Amino acid sequence: MKQYIDFFISERQKIDESCPLLLNSFRETAFETFRQMGFPAYQSEDYPYTNVAGLLKDDLGFYLNLLKPGINPHKVFYCNVPNLNAYKYFVVNGHFFQEAEKNLPAGVYLGSLNVFAERHPDLFLRYYNQQASQNGDGLTAFNTLFVQDGFVLYIPENVVLEKAVQLTNISRGNVDSLINRRVLVILERGAQAKLLVCDHTSEDKAMSAATQVTEIYAGENTSFDYSELEESNEKTVRLASNFVRQAASSSVTINNITLSNGFTRNNYQIDLTGKQAEICLHGLAIADAQQTVDNFTIINHQTSNCHSNELFKYLLDDEATGVFNGKIVVLPDAQKTEAYQSNRNLLGNRRCRMYSRPKLEINADDVKCSHGMTTGQLDEAALFYMRSRGIPKEEAILMLKFAFASDALKGIRLEGLKDRLTLLIEKRLRGELVKCQGCF
Repeated sequence: MKQYIDFFISERQKIDESCPLLLNSFRETAFETFRQMGFPAYQSEDYPYTNVAGLLKDDLGFYLNLLKPGINPHKVFYCNVPNLNAYKYFVVNGHFFQEAEKNLPAGVYLGSLNVFAERHPDLFLRYYNQQASQNGDGLTAFNTLFVQDGFVLYIPENVVLEKAVQLTNISRGNVDSLINRRVLVILERGAQAKLLVCDHTSEDKAMSAATQVTEIYAGENTSFDYSELEESNEKTVRLASNFVRQAASSSVTINNITLSNGFTRNNYQIDLTGKQAEICLHGLAIADAQQTVDNFTIINHQTSNCHSNELFKYLLDDEATGVFNGKIVVLPDAQKTEAYQSNRNLLGNRRCRMYSRPKLEINADDVKCSHGMTTGQLDEAALFYMRSRGIPKEEAILMLKFAFASDALKGIRLEGLKDRLTLLIEKRLRGELVKCQGCF
């Protein structure tokens, strides 16, 4: 922690020089927060199995200057969803890849966080870092302290963005690096949009660590689909914090898919602040070797007649580790709440580990809530039945694993993505997805 405090003090001018004044204005408060809180404490209630300070203890380099990435991401990246009808954007080593502006509906903004701060200062100040500073921890403050760019999706009132948006994060370099990214999503009343964020690492010779903070604001009667797909490598650390605030009658669907990684920690805090808001939060993690996937979630039902449905599935093998720490909170004014939480895990052997803690905190009496967890191995009876019908053992195991994983894809409504993920998951289970499939 001390090395980052000293680095900020000594390199403040270099950190600020390529960023707008509004973005830099948040650093002082973030610095005080980080200096007081530090990284989240290892083995604490919220971080029992993720040692953030340990993961970031090495002397990792920062991409401080807004330099040209040295590549054209359109040429080195092959989209894993080739039939996706989408506006495509790239963030390379934490910096938005600037390109010719696309023909967008009136009022819509898709692009650099820095440019958004300069063009729309009032909107930037109204939304940027509001949830993160209120609900975040030392890791979130660390991101605010060092972030230099990011991506913004802004949809004005009653605008429906017919095409999806695909944002591809590329970590690229031959030296160890620490990248800080930001995503800001704002949907005004009645707006609709779909966003796919893909994380890829194009080099496997160096360690790449990334912090990412995503803030999502869903206004009244909005509809938003958000999908995250991670395909990195065993030398990657991903520490992502997601904050979602939903107004009345808003509908948000979140799908998080981890296909290949090193160490991943995903935080989700979702606040249902308006009546009849609904959230579907689904996750699927496939891990083997010595990979770790840690998902931490909090869903706060703050008012009445809201609905949440949460499902996380893990497929673990070898010496992989999975963590699910989920909590649903129903406040006293949140009568007529419906909240469902499920965590199901399939372990390939006795060497992999799964730690699960689903929780409900109910402070209202007129609710429908449930939570549960199952962890086990393949059904031997089902495997025997399939083999007795002439299916080879390895193929039968693959089919059972794929059937187990398929439930987590039901919430994906992005055209083309579900079909592509079906193919990618099959390749992953066959051991063919051994490195990032999007890049050279």
